[in-house]
Amino acid sequence: MISYKQKISAKAIELGFLDIKYAKAEQMEPEARNLEKWLEQDRQGKMSYLSNHFELRVDPTKLVPGAKTVISLSYNYYTEDSQSDPEAPKLASYAYGRDYHKVVKKKLKLLLQYIREELGDVGGRCFVDSAPVLERDWAKRSGLGWVGKNTLLINPKKGSYFFLAELIIDLKIEPDHPISDHCGTCTRCIDACPTDAIDDKGYIMDGSKCISYLTIELKEQIPQEFQGKMADYMFGCDICQQVCPWNRFSVPHQEPDFEPKEELMKMSKRDWKEITEEVFDHLFTGSAVRRTKFKGLKRNINFLYDT
Repeated sequence: MISYKQKISAKAIELGFLDIKYAKAEQMEPEARNLEKWLEQDRQGKMSYLSNHFELRVDPTKLVPGAKTVISLSYNYYTEDSQSDPEAPKLASYAYGRDYHKVVKKKLKLLLQYIREELGDVGGRCFVDSAPVLERDWAKRSGLGWVGKNTLLINPKKGSYFFLAELIIDLKIEPDHPISDHCGTCTRCIDACPTDAIDDKGYIMDGSKCISYLTIELKEQIPQEFQGKMADYMFGCDICQQVCPWNRFSVPHQEPDFEPKEELMKMSKRDWKEITEEVFDHLFTGSAVRRTKFKGLKRNINFLYDT
């Protein structure tokens, strides 16, 4: 007889998710203390929102009353596409297509709807990088992967080019188990980071030095100390994933919404330097890049070329 856990998992894969695992919803220790220490060291930079709603962040039963299970899911975005001009300022590959928040959230809502159709009045909420949820910690607890030295979740069969999403529900489901860390003695991500954002021993990220933070989260001018260290990224960064040996197992995504506009990929260095707000709006309709706005992207491009 097929269990409802098996049914939910099968439906998730049918909807396009890469993987799905389960954990018991409970107060998080030692994750809460680790987060507290990280915040005390000001590694969050200007991301002050990470200090907000601390109790909700470390206890899903306060975020979703009656919560019994945290379902963690991954959604592949790996692509072999790349921008045609090797000298053009670069986008992180996750931002090539439609905003993942919208794409993955829609799928997650369909999964929750399916659970309710199959099992009745199940209470719960969907999360895609949009609320105080420690998604990597929950994914690690459930066995979706381990948190690598680059602080990203890594799966031994699927790499790390995937988004994370969570369903927190009031249905008790047998939990899965964490898997072992397989980073070993490898230091490729640490060695490759041009801004030294990753701690020398790994597993700790100084958010205030990360290129993704500098090009997206930081609203002020990028500090001059990072001049010449941005590896030509104007939005996000892929370096610590590009060098990770586990990503040899990544396979191209099958999500049409993540396919980039042809004209976006053909933009030259000169096109980007001369980009207008009108072109920005056309290229990035429905894109995660809109988060930085035209003014922010222009700031990033100017910083790269010191103009």
